[in-house]
Amino acid sequence: MAGLTTHILDTANGRPAAGVTVRAYNVDAERQCVARAVTNADGRTDSPLIAAGDLSTGCYELEFDVGDYFERQGASGPAFLGTVVIRVNLKAGEHYHVPLLASPFGYSTYRGS
Repeated sequence: MAGLTTHILDTANGRPAAGVTVRAYNVDAERQCVARAVTNADGRTDSPLIAAGDLSTGCYELEFDVGDYFERQGASGPAFLGTVVIRVNLKAGEHYHVPLLASPFGYSTYRGS
């Protein structure tokens, strides 16, 4: 399997983050939006964010609208984190899984499998 997948875990509440808008931009192509999806009940997109045949080598930015999600969960006041942006370098023909572990006040990520 090749391409780009992701999922989001709400570490503050111990569950997947459903309903989060995720966008992928190819930064090498003058920051062109190449994908947009919303996470499902499992915190994942229903299909790869970027399919194997559509992934080209280059720099990408992934945007996760976690602020809206945490406000819907009842976070008080405006969200500290609005949109989390992760910049990664990807190579065509490989599989990348980029999970986001988020709380209202912080996040972490890694290259998953």
